[in-house]
Amino acid sequence: MPDTIRVLVVDDHPVVRKGISALLAGEKDILVVGEASNGLEAIQQVEEHRPDVVLMDLVMPEFDGIKATREISDRYPDARILVLTSFAADDKIFPSIKAGAQGYLLKDSDPDYLVQAIHQVYRGELSLPPVIARKVLQELKRPAQQPLTPDPLTEREVEILQLLAQGLENHDIAGRLGLSDATVRTHVSNILSKLHLANRVQATLFALRSGLTTLESDPE
Repeated sequence: MPDTIRVLVVDDHPVVRKGISALLAGEKDILVVGEASNGLEAIQQVEEHRPDVVLMDLVMPEFDGIKATREISDRYPDARILVLTSFAADDKIFPSIKAGAQGYLLKDSDPDYLVQAIHQVYRGELSLPPVIARKVLQELKRPAQQPLTPDPLTEREVEILQLLAQGLENHDIAGRLGLSDATVRTHVSNILSKLHLANRVQATLFALRSGLTTLESDPE
């Protein structure tokens, strides 16, 4: 992994964008590579700059942050999306996560927490402050709406799902289990297919819902 985390700041308020960029300029391992004022610009900027982490506002003109998150997650799965918003309502949190966001942060959070969250989503981990995590855990108590395929997960797939949900990348899982990267990629693809899931974030939420892991699990 590169030593510098490349960040794109997306917000429809110029003062907010400039403030975040100025804050992150003081971090040695974070580089702001671009800014966007709406979802369409965000998609264009991701195409141009290929950032590691996208700080995504939700309520924006022309093309909102949830639509942009879904589009970016589909087109550029290597881009990690951290929602940064003023809204903590369920109709913003859950659609954002389902669209592919790996973190959800409120704008009144401490600046140090923003920096920490950027590092967390860059590592492939979920980043949820306590107030948001509680809402997610409550949602996870609800039964899944879509039944699983009759083909159950194998013991190895369950093991890989647990490690994936703890934030490990494919190459880390491969090293932990003594497998090749290609084998792990195949297992992850099979897991997502069997569980009718679109991405690793949804797989993490499934693992939490099923009790296979917890928010406190330590990948070490």
